[in-house]
Amino acid sequence: MSYELRRLRLHGLIERLPKTHRYRLTDEGLRTAMSYTRVYSRILRPILLRPSRLHRPIRPLRSASFRAAEAAVNQWCDEAHIAA
Repeated sequence: MSYELRRLRLHGLIERLPKTHRYRLTDEGLRTAMSYTRVYSRILRPILLRPSRLHRPIRPLRSASFRAAEAAVNQWCDEAHIAA
């Protein structure tokens, strides 16, 4: 198993299908991938394209849960008038 697959598996983001050489995303892996995609598309890409649209800095996220982080990202994007 490659180093990258091993790390993803140990972090619980992927799981190996029994008796095969295939892997699939776990629920946690899917949530992580979706969070990275949303952060890129709603925050990083607009900031890189139009830095003047950034009204104020992002407040640090205090909770590690995905729902709280997603809500904080969505609220900041709405306040900064960044479209999805």
